[in-house]
Amino acid sequence: MKNADRFGARLARLLLPLVALSALAAPAMTQDAEHANRGARPDASARSRAGSLPEELREKSADVNGVRINYKIGGRGPAVVLLHGYTQTSHMWVPLMPLLATSHTVIAPDLRGAGASERTQDGYDKITLAQDIHDLVRQLGHEKVMLVGHDIGLMVAYAYAAQYPGEVSKVILMDAFLPGVGEWKDVWLLRDLWHFHFHGETALALVKGRERIYFEHFWNDFAADKTRSVPEVDRRIYAAAYARADGMRAGFQYFKTFEQDAKDFAAFSASKLDMPFLVLTGEKASGTFLIDQVKMVATNVSSTVVAGSGHWLMEEATDQVVPQIVAFLN
Repeated sequence: MKNADRFGARLARLLLPLVALSALAAPAMTQDAEHANRGARPDASARSRAGSLPEELREKSADVNGVRINYKIGGRGPAVVLLHGYTQTSHMWVPLMPLLATSHTVIAPDLRGAGASERTQDGYDKITLAQDIHDLVRQLGHEKVMLVGHDIGLMVAYAYAAQYPGEVSKVILMDAFLPGVGEWKDVWLLRDLWHFHFHGETALALVKGRERIYFEHFWNDFAADKTRSVPEVDRRIYAAAYARADGMRAGFQYFKTFEQDAKDFAAFSASKLDMPFLVLTGEKASGTFLIDQVKMVATNVSSTVVAGSGHWLMEEATDQVVPQIVAFLN
């Protein structure tokens, strides 16, 4: 790629986080933590930061695909599944869920290893994570879904659509990249994205008790403006969620499996997907990189590079991003 330094700096601001939209939604770590942090607030964004769960949403868990998955659910109608990224949980979607629940059944799971879902020893490749969600969707009685994924969640969304193309009507992918597609190693091997290779016993020992310090790097350095990134209340909740037993080990597994994901996605990309895709990226983050990748794996792609935003689209560009999500799904 041309001008690798500029490209790397731009991508670094985005790809590292794989952390996903806190400002719009307060994280869902454990039910106890959520209950402890709940607070009323008139608008969804404020409610998110207070850690509350709106009355129209319910929190449940289910045993699927050999793992216990925690999820939030609300509304009635066609199913929409919201998939969070690294350092966040399903709670990030709480402000968005009521807007969709007026006409859809909205399901926001904690991925295996995150929030209140089970931390298994393995199963963090994106095919398996997608199978977890597919089994949950089918257990809830839905045969077709729309998918929204940010960061690691977008990889799970793609793996879901590629495995079950006849069961997916629309897909939204938000700011990160697809392992195994196109020049993906230009991102995976970027010097500034060292976190992709940071896992194992030494890494765990280094971050134990310092989870918040580690996550600050994501939240600050991959935002266009760190003062408009993940809010303080959300930072505390997310750091506490991943500090729970085995939380950081499980989170590192999302990155450790990238080489396997790359093999899987390369095979998937041989057959382009036909359902409509919307790709949303940050101008100061992945820019057009993810958009170009998605055009390699799908035939019907619309996209927006969100001006002035970094990786944290939901927090940094709420007014631009949320209406596009709602309009596309409706």
